[in-house]
Formats: sequence, C-alpha cells, structure tokens
Amino acid sequence: MSFINAAITLAERRSGKFGSSIFAGRPGTVAERNLRTLRSSSGLTFAAGFVEPVLFLIAFGYGVGGMVGTITDHGKTISYAAYIMPALLATSAMNGAIFDSTWNVYFKMQFAKLYQGMLATSLGTLDVALGEIGWAMFRGFVYAIGFVTVVGALGLLPSFGGALLAIAAAGIVAFAFASIGMGITSYVKSFQQLDMVTFLLLPMFLFSGTLFPLSIFPEWAQVLINALPLRQAIDLVRDCMNLNLSWSLLGHVSYFAVMIIGGLFFTTRRLTALFLR
Repeated sequence: MSFINAAITLAERRSGKFGSSIFAGRPGTVAERNLRTLRSSSGLTFAAGFVEPVLFLIAFGYGVGGMVGTITDHGKTISYAAYIMPALLATSAMNGAIFDSTWNVYFKMQFAKLYQGMLATSLGTLDVALGEIGWAMFRGFVYAIGFVTVVGALGLLPSFGGALLAIAAAGIVAFAFASIGMGITSYVKSFQQLDMVTFLLLPMFLFSGTLFPLSIFPEWAQVLINALPLRQAIDLVRDCMNLNLSWSLLGHVSYFAVMIIGGLFFTTRRLTALFLR
C-alpha cells in the first residue's frame, strides 16, 4: 500500500508540470529492477562482457606486441600494449552499453512486454528511456573500472589521475552509445535485424585505429574514420588517460552530447508512439 501511495504522491507532484505526460521523475525504479534481475539470474552474462577486452589486451598487447615492439605516441615511446589499452577501454564501454541497450531491450520490449507494464503505472516513457539507458551506461562504466583495475595490475597505467579521467570518459561513451542503441532498437522488428548491429560494430572496431595508428591510411580515409563514434571515443579516452588536456576534448564531449540528446529524444518519442497511443 505504501508503494501505491508513493506513486500517487509523485504523480500529483508532477501533474501540470512541463513534460509530465512522459516523465514522472522515477527512472531509478527502472534501473533498480535491472539490478534485482542481475542479482538473481543474469550476473554471469553481465560479468562475461568484462573478459573480452582483457583477452584482446593479452592476445594483441603481448602477442602482437612482441613482434611490433614500441610505439611513438605524442612524442612518447610506449609499449604496444600501453598504446592499444585506451582504445580497448573505449571499445569495452561501447560494447557493454550497446549490447545491453539493443539485445536486452529488444527482448524486454517484444517478448517480456515489460515496458507495457511499466507504462501502466505512473512511469512515463522518458522514465523508461532514462532508466534503461542509465543502466546500460552503468554496465559500460563497470566494465571500464574492471578493465582499468586489470591494466593497473599489469603496470600499464601512465598515472592514477589519468586513469580516473579515462573512466569518466568511458562513462560518457557508454551513455552515448546506450542512447543511440535503445533508439535504434525501438525500430527493430526481428532478432535478425539486430545482427546488423554486430555487422556495423566489427568493421568500426577494426578500422577506428583501435590496434594501429590512423597514419597508415590515406588522408581521405582518415577524414572518414575520424567521423566514426568509436574513433571519437578512442581519442577522448586516450587523451584523458595520457592527460593530454586540450580544447579538442570539448569537441569529443560535444560529439557525444549530440548522440545522448538525439538518442533520448528519438527513444522517448518512439516509446510514446508504440505504447501510449
């Protein structure tokens, strides 16, 4: 009964305010539901996403790195493992957020019919969007912390302050990709269409300068690659990790701010069209 009274109180508090039809001020309840599910059934799946970037770091950083030797980055000579480490951190944040906001959201939307039940309460579509995107961001953020912890144990961190900034940057990256991921998923009609996500992520991972410098590409290709979201993420995380603080960071953050705002707008609009007709 106390839960019902609380919901009524919140609904009355939001009544008549701007956006009250789509936002009840309770996105945390959606994230809390995901946390409870994690503790009960999907914890192993959640943890598995942390392993992938670590395996890439060991296989490429020390395997290929044994043949490559050292890399010169911003005038500094570093090991190959240290060079690819920030890129793998950005990729980990992206993968954790994008897969949670696509495959998991699609199942909840089309099979579990979870959002229909949520929107039958005082929750609005913006609550659902923020809650799910925030949870996906949290997943990417946790992966970033775990990865940085392993990297620190391997002695690859340039500084503690840089590591903290890089984790914060990874959180921004995860938020942006989660926003776009859920927006795309709201238009998907089948699991087969979701395979296109993997189809797009794989070449972006391979050609965004994750494992080698962009300088090996012709200039026209570098222009195209620099426009890719993963490339922007890699540059942001790498600059933060190495404390290369300049105005270019503001450009990267602005890029992801546009992704976040656009993703939230289209996700909220689509959920409203689907479930609140």
